[in-house]
Amino acid sequence: MGGVSVLAEAACLLPRESFVYYGDSLHNPYGTKEVAEIKRLSMGAVEFLIQKGIKALVVACNTATSVAISDLRKEWTIPVIGMEPALKPAVEMDNQGTIVVMATPITLREKKFNNLLNQYLSRRDIIPLSCPGLADLIERGVYTGRTIEDYLARVFSGINREEIATIVLGCTHYVFIKHEIEKLIPGVKIIDGNRGTVKHLARILGQRGLLSDRDPKERTISCFTSGRPEIFQPLCEQLFSFCQEKQKQA
Repeated sequence: MGGVSVLAEAACLLPRESFVYYGDSLHNPYGTKEVAEIKRLSMGAVEFLIQKGIKALVVACNTATSVAISDLRKEWTIPVIGMEPALKPAVEMDNQGTIVVMATPITLREKKFNNLLNQYLSRRDIIPLSCPGLADLIERGVYTGRTIEDYLARVFSGINREEIATIVLGCTHYVFIKHEIEKLIPGVKIIDGNRGTVKHLARILGQRGLLSDRDPKERTISCFTSGRPEIFQPLCEQLFSFCQEKQKQA
């Protein structure tokens, strides 16, 4: 379900484009799986989407990007866009204090993230914060209320909250709990990589002459899942509407 936050951003910024979304709910969460398993599942998801005739792919998952993006780009010639924690904009912000990067355990372990982290450690105090199980909670529709509040209080218990200036959301699921984070740490700046990813997608489509010129009223958004559609579809629509409403307020 995390990628729905990216889908909502893309639907707003690219109103002439049609989208096919695939949520691998049956095998969620990816963030605690072995690398080989994540690669296998990612390949299978992309094969499904390729059969739908897509012209470009967004890997709307930080964990799958960290583990599988290189293999996906070798396998297919269409543009393949991945996610990356928005660490660079966080470092370049005009504020002082600690930057916390919330992400799944495997994202924080992978070479891709650590190469990114090492670029900026000399400039700012950065704390990678592993959040095991959080994506799974959100996947089940738990993104507000006491359960999330207690989880966040526990995971942040070892960090001086008063010193935190910025929180980087390194998992697409975490976009849905921004408000709960703000309640725990009032005044903190929270950023994610969704808008930057979609802007990059738009640039690549433009460079390759792939941008659609269809009437926005004619575009379609189709959603598929490996899990149970009767559970997935209502939650997908709920989270999509939630994201679009938040974007209007921003």
